[in-house]
Amino acid sequence: MGGSESESEAAASHCSSLWLAPDPSKRWGELFFLCYTPFWLTLCLGIVVPYKLYESFTELEYLVLGLISAVPSFLIPMLFVGKADSHMSWKDRYWVKASLWIIIFSYVGNYFWTHYFFTVLGASYTFPSWKMNNVPHTTFLLTHVCFLFYHVTSNITLRRLRHSVADLPEKVRWATEAAWILILAYFIAYLETVAISNFPYYEFVDRASMYKVGSLFYAIYFIVSFPMFLRIDEKPGDSWDLPRVAVDALGAAMLVTIILDLWRIFLGPIVPDSKQCLQPGLPWFPALANET
Repeated sequence: MGGSESESEAAASHCSSLWLAPDPSKRWGELFFLCYTPFWLTLCLGIVVPYKLYESFTELEYLVLGLISAVPSFLIPMLFVGKADSHMSWKDRYWVKASLWIIIFSYVGNYFWTHYFFTVLGASYTFPSWKMNNVPHTTFLLTHVCFLFYHVTSNITLRRLRHSVADLPEKVRWATEAAWILILAYFIAYLETVAISNFPYYEFVDRASMYKVGSLFYAIYFIVSFPMFLRIDEKPGDSWDLPRVAVDALGAAMLVTIILDLWRIFLGPIVPDSKQCLQPGLPWFPALANET
């Protein structure tokens, strides 16, 4: 009986590993982030937006909403340590590494790339908020939990895809994975744009263009970040330390910045200049635009 149970457990473990990480700490971290997602998602899109609670929000309420959404993603795994993490130092736990990577990547995204949304996509925030570099603090916090969900979803699907195409020629595997990353990145970018369409204080000059072309612009974030984020503690025996995580996130952020700026310079905005939102872009944008 004991042998049969061991074989069943091994089979179950093998089956689950087609989707989940072989590393126990990473597997626990990914499952935690997935299980945490319904909390903030229901709060924001299931309560605040449908019931229009935001109509009475001031800067403080928006900040509190962001804190309530993001802070538990740190507190819960600190207070309720997973079995896989119980024997590990805090800096070696996957959820810490994943959180650091997303913090850096999403911070750069909000601080810098949001201004591409202002100048290239004709977007603007009109809700009351305290801001950093003209970007609401609330978006820094909400982006963190959003990006954790997006990237863990990408991890799971990419891992399963790699198992499915493992026996195919290398070029076919690369092409299949690249196609999936492009499709998933665009789908998530489009879905987010549609999901927040009922929130009237994140506006677009041309919403139809934002859905079609702007979603592709936004998808650039994930085309770069999805395959890079997956690499953290993915290979058995290759455990990342926090400095490596930080450098990797900064490298991904720099690559996205380069691609976004190339779009701005060579393709330009998706709406006519005369219809641009009044939201200002980064200080160097006008000067660079005049040079081209």
